[in-house]
Amino acid sequence: MDPREQHATWVEVELAAIENNVRQVRALTSAQVMAVVKADGYGHGALPAAQAALRGGATWCGVARLEEAQELRRGGLQCPILVLGPLPPGRLAEAVAASLSITVFEPEQIAAAAAAGRELHREARLQLKVDSGMSRLGARPEEAIGLARLVVKTEGARLEGLFTHFARADEADRTTTDQQLKTFNQVVDGLQQAGLRPPLVHAANSAATLSLARSHFDLVRLGIAMYGLHPSAHCRLPDGFRPALSWRAQLSQVKLLPPGRGVSYGHAYVTQAEERIGTVPVGYADGFRRLAGNQALVRGLRVPVVGRVCMDQSMLQLDAVPGAREGEEVVLLGHQLGEAIHAEELAERWGTINYEVTCGIGRRVPRLYG
Repeated sequence: MDPREQHATWVEVELAAIENNVRQVRALTSAQVMAVVKADGYGHGALPAAQAALRGGATWCGVARLEEAQELRRGGLQCPILVLGPLPPGRLAEAVAASLSITVFEPEQIAAAAAAGRELHREARLQLKVDSGMSRLGARPEEAIGLARLVVKTEGARLEGLFTHFARADEADRTTTDQQLKTFNQVVDGLQQAGLRPPLVHAANSAATLSLARSHFDLVRLGIAMYGLHPSAHCRLPDGFRPALSWRAQLSQVKLLPPGRGVSYGHAYVTQAEERIGTVPVGYADGFRRLAGNQALVRGLRVPVVGRVCMDQSMLQLDAVPGAREGEEVVLLGHQLGEAIHAEELAERWGTINYEVTCGIGRRVPRLYG
């Protein structure tokens, strides 16, 4: 069925593209692949994205919060899932019961997780995060051996993994990343010598996966690249990757306005001559930013968004497409008839990054999968 018969605006997600992108990474490394599907799969839909990634060869999933992991479990996924962020102490039992891997970096977290494990008569799966230079979450490198030893000797807990996160792996200058990797390698070596190295060591995000093979260790964490989006302007995807998401709508009204007519709130735009103005049911509540300079595609041609973007509506200047009429497809992000608006283009226009573009598309915009 034509989406326009059911929806005024919608997102299309090509799951085969996600599968393909994971396969591309599997060809680049011998390490396992963790599909990072936090933030509702970067706006693509966490469960469908995870399922596609697993079909493509991923063996793990990574999320930021307990609720995200529970959504995957409710959807039937039995694969290992790492909760990358901290868990509230009162919810540790839920995580252990769902066989989730838990991130720890302080003694109190280890004790609480182990207590939950003992209460449930099973082991809490713990992964120790080390702050190698991101300065966000993680134990100090010099604390790692002591914390690992604490996990090993604590009943109800199992040391499953060790990991870190790079701050600048997507930049051309490798100095900081090399230093972080050196610091992390020292931790890994120390644990190895102490007989404490866990079975799973990981550090590489998408950028490091693509550009720093010596950071791959046992597993790589595939985030932005899995969705076919470039990690940065300096770290672009190789050939063979493709974006999975497009954002579409339809013209809800087209009208011919006389010269001197103000358009939208504040009349920031005033027609200079007789102009064709079309309305699309997309606004800042949907994640379409209230900024000047936005464009859309109609019949494969770029047309400007004019007037202020409203909460639920935006207006297009359609003089370049004189035959456009109600019900026609409008592309806000994606391809149409040989032309394209990429997430990276929107990010540059909005003064942000492509991650925020797709994550910011509101939940009220339906996701359609193909």
